Amino acid sequence: MKKNHFKIGGNALSVILSMICATPMLAQVGKTVHGTVKEQSISLSGVLVTEKGTENHTFTDDDGRYDITLVTSNATLVFETPELLVREEEVKNRSSISIEFDTEGIGLQEVVVNAGYYTVKDKERTGSIARVTAKEIENQPVNNVLSAIQGRMAGVSIVQNSGVAGGGYDIQIRGRNSLRREGNDPLYIVDGVPIASSINSSLSGTVLSGASINPLNTISTNDIESIEVLKDADATAIYGSRGANGVILITTKKTSKGRITAHLESSISIGKLINKLEMMNSAQYLEMRYKAFANDGISIYPANAYDINGTWDQTRNTDWQKVLIGGNAFTNQHTLGISGGNDNTSFMLQTNHREETSVFPGNFRYKKSTVLLNINHQSTNRKFQLIGQTLYGVNHNNLPLNDLARTAYTLSPNAPKLYNDDGILNWENGTFTNPLANLNAEYLSKIESLNSSIQMTINLLGNLDFVNQFGFNKSINNEKKIQPNTIYNPNTTSGSSSKYSSLYLSNYDLESYVIEPQLRYKVELKTIKMDGLVGMSYQNQNGETLDINGNDFLSNDVLKNISAANVQKISNHSIIDYKYLAYFGRFNINYSDKLFVNITGRRDGSSRFGPNNRFANFGAVGAAWIFSKENFIKNLNWINFGKIRTSYGTTGSDNIGNYQFLDTYTLRNAVYNGSLGLAPTRLYNPDFSWEKTTKFETALDVSFLNNKLNFSLSWYTNLSKNQLVGIPLPYITGFNTIQDNLNAKVRNSGLEIELNSNLINKTKFKWFTNFNITFPKNKLIEFPDLESSTYANNYILGSSTYIKKVYTYTGIDQDTGLFTFKDYNSDGAISSIGDKKGIVDLQPKFFGGLNNTITYKNLSLSFLLQFYKGLNYNFISNSGLYGHNLNLPVEFLDSWSIDNRTAKYQAYTSGNRSEALSAFGFYKESDQAITDASYIRLKNITVNYQLSLSNKLQLNIYATGTNLFTYTNYFGYDPEFLNIGFLPPLKSISIGTKLNF
Repeated sequence: MKKNHFKIGGNALSVILSMICATPMLAQVGKTVHGTVKEQSISLSGVLVTEKGTENHTFTDDDGRYDITLVTSNATLVFETPELLVREEEVKNRSSISIEFDTEGIGLQEVVVNAGYYTVKDKERTGSIARVTAKEIENQPVNNVLSAIQGRMAGVSIVQNSGVAGGGYDIQIRGRNSLRREGNDPLYIVDGVPIASSINSSLSGTVLSGASINPLNTISTNDIESIEVLKDADATAIYGSRGANGVILITTKKTSKGRITAHLESSISIGKLINKLEMMNSAQYLEMRYKAFANDGISIYPANAYDINGTWDQTRNTDWQKVLIGGNAFTNQHTLGISGGNDNTSFMLQTNHREETSVFPGNFRYKKSTVLLNINHQSTNRKFQLIGQTLYGVNHNNLPLNDLARTAYTLSPNAPKLYNDDGILNWENGTFTNPLANLNAEYLSKIESLNSSIQMTINLLGNLDFVNQFGFNKSINNEKKIQPNTIYNPNTTSGSSSKYSSLYLSNYDLESYVIEPQLRYKVELKTIKMDGLVGMSYQNQNGETLDINGNDFLSNDVLKNISAANVQKISNHSIIDYKYLAYFGRFNINYSDKLFVNITGRRDGSSRFGPNNRFANFGAVGAAWIFSKENFIKNLNWINFGKIRTSYGTTGSDNIGNYQFLDTYTLRNAVYNGSLGLAPTRLYNPDFSWEKTTKFETALDVSFLNNKLNFSLSWYTNLSKNQLVGIPLPYITGFNTIQDNLNAKVRNSGLEIELNSNLINKTKFKWFTNFNITFPKNKLIEFPDLESSTYANNYILGSSTYIKKVYTYTGIDQDTGLFTFKDYNSDGAISSIGDKKGIVDLQPKFFGGLNNTITYKNLSLSFLLQFYKGLNYNFISNSGLYGHNLNLPVEFLDSWSIDNRTAKYQAYTSGNRSEALSAFGFYKESDQAITDASYIRLKNITVNYQLSLSNKLQLNIYATGTNLFTYTNYFGYDPEFLNIGFLPPLKSISIGTKLNF
């Protein structure tokens, strides 16, 4: 039998095998893939589905469905949501791909964070960026979003300055870099537009602590999509001279494509005092007063000692906390939004309205209304894109003339009743200053804020884009302080006539615009991806402040009209003019999706510096290595993701106010030859320059157990130098200081730990945990001639800048019953110069938060525990004289006497013994006035029930509590609250509903 032989050459065999192997890949071209996209079982419309590396894309429809026909082999689909979540799926041989985003338990690779001028996947970032999304801050009954993110970010300390609506916040990102308080403010960016770190206020200081008004007060929490905080050099250097204290990026909610959808949300809440002190009742208070006079050797009570000389009813007993600050602050808030559009044009329009009363008696109210409009348009070929965002907010604040908290804690419990039987304010025959008289006066504020940005992107070539962003911001604060003569006793001269009424007006108007053209380039090679940008930023800021006051009115009926005042005075008129110019660039290299290098540079110029040092250079380099992609790690199944990153660079600050380098003059009231005179107020210095902060960080990010456990460890150190302060001058120069750079150096370092887990992530039951803790350390490492300077009373070389010099308490003298203190210089007397040598450090030991979210089917429970370890001023630092006509907490009943020699507090005095007064004054400034202020607080708890009425109709019902419980041993109003004498933050409970349709 003849055999047939078929011989195939080597080359022919290779061709045939290649064709066979390529058949399934080639089959992908022209193939249609379909599926659905959901988020926690809810269909998502408007999700961008793109075939990676191409312009082939589509969007999910109203039901979350999509269809896409592939144009390449080995295709990978990229799913991108408006919330900056990204998921990549290799098609392989699949024709149906459905995904579900779980925003509580997403892995690092799925999150895209805003880094300012660019966005970056979380797994690929080289810098330190903390992020909080709308889902974490929604449903919270707070006026300012900063309250909602307290305890949620490592390295970010946020303290609310007042419990009165419309106040400010103290924010520190990785500690204090500057020796000036205002020099530590972060940079705020709203939709790419820089805004002022505070809103100027001239008249609110008696009711808002520090006259501090935060610029984010005009933004509704419901308008915010995400908040990113840039912390290290790599993240902040792109903002150059303004990034030394960190950058807070606010991104408003974006448009969504698909059918027009709407949502309606309403909530009501009630707020009360977070803590109530146990004050002395009348019997205890009067006993203190009797002992005080007896200790002073006084048996006949003075005529003005109305509380104990029989003038006032000694059987009366009033809890003034309940009367003056014990009310309920009711809040109602409503939101209505609509969004929709097609593949080319989409929009989102949302309005919010919030009204909030106060705990003070009287009809005081805070109102806030906002309108947010976002429009997104792109051409069909995706070569052109235009994004426009406008946010307008207006706040109306009506408050009493003074915060009544201090009066509530000090007024005698047997003080007279507030009203006579006829309903008229009671002045008790001129012996009583009625606290409610201040309710006849008002503080009124209307703050308007407009923030608008337009970003245009044009694709010039395949990988080259031209981006131009224009931003505009305008803030207006019109304040009134109305003081009628009725705030005074009508039987006194001041209260007798409207001649003694006063009106104060303050107008603050600030506007700025910024232009930022940029070129952005991306290129992908076989194993290397590169992208970069170059651009410039020009900001022009100008404004005006005008303060006018008038008095001697004919009638209180015309008190609100300044022209009706017979005496008018312009107390301040100033012009604000600030210009800023910068050139910046960024270059990023990605090698094999595992090695990343990010280089940033910026040259800044500021009109706040003289001609000799107007410009400065800043820059940073960051690097990251995803070591989990190495072969020796891939075999370890328990490590899913691992990255080491580090960064080093320099940022700066010009946050010193305007005209500091110029010779400046001010008008004086003195008149010469019929004209007002000018007096010099500042010396010319063309040489002082930027504060500079050098930052270094190294960090480890690891995910375990199929991304169920994510761990991050960061260590940082920041060195700040060229401190912008007033350098003291000799008295003979005629000036106290000259603005200059002090070669003092401050180092902030610390350790940040973050732990996120989704160990339980079943279909019906989920449990997610987020934990963060920060261990900060601050030190003054250099200060030339500190001991001989005026700063010697505030700082010590080698210690933190948080220290306070205090008297060292040594006990009670058993012969005199008075406080005693360590005599450091052994001169036999206590004085501030020689004996205020004790050191107390207010730097926190650590702080952080623990958040848990538990979901069962459609019911979810989340709660946030905020914690802090450190010292703070207690009630003693602001207390009244022990024995004077000021009430005190019951702790002060433990007063020294012959029968109570082990007492904690010195013998009472009515104020007639100078040695007792001196001892009391030293005690308030001693180490006894600063104690442990550590606490654990149930910051927030929310219960939410989600009901799907149909595929297009969802209803959420929720209840939220804020500041509900605090565990602490602190002696005072609140361990977190720094401003003793003002109303601390409130606790509140809210219920609400949200309907999506």
